[in-house]
Amino acid sequence: MRNPLQEQLLKAGLVKKNQVAQVAREQAKARHGKAPPPPSAEQLESERLRLERVERDRALAAERNAQARAQEQRVQARQLIDSHKLKADGEIDYHFTDAGKIQRLRVDAALRAQLISGAVVIARLDAGYAPIPRAVVEKVASRDPAAIVLDTTRAAPAAGDEDDAYYSRFQVPDDLI
Repeated sequence: MRNPLQEQLLKAGLVKKNQVAQVAREQAKARHGKAPPPPSAEQLESERLRLERVERDRALAAERNAQARAQEQRVQARQLIDSHKLKADGEIDYHFTDAGKIQRLRVDAALRAQLISGAVVIARLDAGYAPIPRAVVEKVASRDPAAIVLDTTRAAPAAGDEDDAYYSRFQVPDDLI
């Protein structure tokens, strides 16, 4: 059953009997091996569609997770604002702009001074506004930057020093404050 070359190598002592047997087994396996038939065009197409569907589902899940994280961040910012808001009842109207519209908040003199100095910031809370202390602003801004409406330390830069020097010569009437 062995081929003549194997017999000659065995007689010459170049190979051992178990090496010849091993090669014979491998050749028999190669001849009688049951290799799977190549996939048909239908199988290839269905596999491609399945992979596309898996990738689309993965992308949709990632988008849903990102939206859920953003919503969670907004809720955390709202809770921070709600838990740290200052009392905004007073007789003075403090005017500020939000989205191009002038809004107002009723404050007392002490809170107004804190708003001007930047120690207190105005944040959006539900449909209204709430003053919050400066210590909480970084936490809120990291979760939802759109919640901070008025921050005098982040306000637009001044028009210029020469304008300030010019207008400092004029006194502002008390009724315009």
